[in-house]
Amino acid sequence: MSRSVVAIVGRPNVGKSALFNRIVGKHRAIVDEYAGLTRDRNYDLARWLDREFVLVDTGGFEPQTPDHIMQQMRRQIAIALEESDIVIMVVDGRTPMDPADRQLAGQLLRETKPVLLAVNKIDNESLESEIHAFWSLGLGEPRPVSALHGRCVDELLDALIVHIPRRQEVEEEAEEGSLIKMAVVGRPNAGKSSLVNRILGQERVLVHEAPGTTRDTVSSFFEYQGRSYQILDTAGVRAKKRVSHGIERYAVMRALRTIEETHVAVLLLDASGSLTEQDEHIAGYIHQSGCACILAVNKWDVIEKDTHTAEQYVKTLRKKMAFVEYAPIITLSAKTGQRVNRLLDEAALVDKEHSLRVKTSLLNKTLQDIIHKHPPPTRRGRVLKIKYISQIGVRPPSFALFVNDARYMHFAYLRHIKNEMRKRFGFEGSPLVIVLRGGKGRKHDG
Repeated sequence: MSRSVVAIVGRPNVGKSALFNRIVGKHRAIVDEYAGLTRDRNYDLARWLDREFVLVDTGGFEPQTPDHIMQQMRRQIAIALEESDIVIMVVDGRTPMDPADRQLAGQLLRETKPVLLAVNKIDNESLESEIHAFWSLGLGEPRPVSALHGRCVDELLDALIVHIPRRQEVEEEAEEGSLIKMAVVGRPNAGKSSLVNRILGQERVLVHEAPGTTRDTVSSFFEYQGRSYQILDTAGVRAKKRVSHGIERYAVMRALRTIEETHVAVLLLDASGSLTEQDEHIAGYIHQSGCACILAVNKWDVIEKDTHTAEQYVKTLRKKMAFVEYAPIITLSAKTGQRVNRLLDEAALVDKEHSLRVKTSLLNKTLQDIIHKHPPPTRRGRVLKIKYISQIGVRPPSFALFVNDARYMHFAYLRHIKNEMRKRFGFEGSPLVIVLRGGKGRKHDG
């Protein structure tokens, strides 16, 4: 049985994202005193007592605004309502009721699904007298909460799970890597949201010609070829000198944090423009985070090509991003759908390689073969003796290499060991981490 979907709706700045964060138990959505901040539907899994559900945060409901983006936001809310099984409408208990509250309540009354009315910003009992006016919305009992402080949120969730059927308990992610977490990252206007929409087959994320439309990380779930995916559309990562507004700066930080939390980072590059330092910086951050990486070159459909175009582009890209030489390169078009399925196939492959474990006996046989064919060089008259190797982790694949003294290891020989391990075991799309242990020295190589 699939999980119930719970949508949070309401006017801008009433505290929807704060309530979303409080329920999911982590700061997934941006919270700021700036009306209209959450533009897209944001999904996350939530649990209360013995019930699991999908929680959806939506953009603010403003029925009279003619602005093009605001029209799209209203459409996003309508889609969230259509997808949801239960709705939580949030109102601001510290301000007078707004006509938009009544209009949204009227729309919800026409729905055939349960609706809970949460009156937010009721931080103490003395403010509870302010909630009675909201009975007039016709949505039943107004429930006082303080999303910021967590006050009475438990009672709201108790009322919510009455409408959520029990789900048969299963071991979460019994097979390691059964959920492929894939983040789409890159500079603004590279086509990240268009790619996500193409993959999902619907307008899950706003697409707008102005760069930087996606301010927050937007999470969605889908299935492809029998595998479950979570795709994360992140805000465009700008150069630091171009990030001025506090909200945008927070969104960039969220995008970078998302890279750290994901399994596979798809760095989306714009084929219609030249590679920039910022592209290289993002690739460097992906490498440092230890997650798997795919270099996806978007807008390939608009490039004038001859028989050597792809080969030359790949050669240039490899030269500029040598530190992620392990990342596969895919040219695609989010607009036409060209090779988008190949991207998903590649994501499944690199996700598997990212969590690959190798038996200790096989590792050491490979290591001895490497040493036999190419012994370690002497360094300042001292000989490096390699004893054995063992795997100490996955995501990324990590190894402990035991030697007589880590100070004797030359970086070029360590790179040689990595390259030979890749030839034998693959690890496509994944960085390798080798920790040197032994003697007076200890080195960490990522």
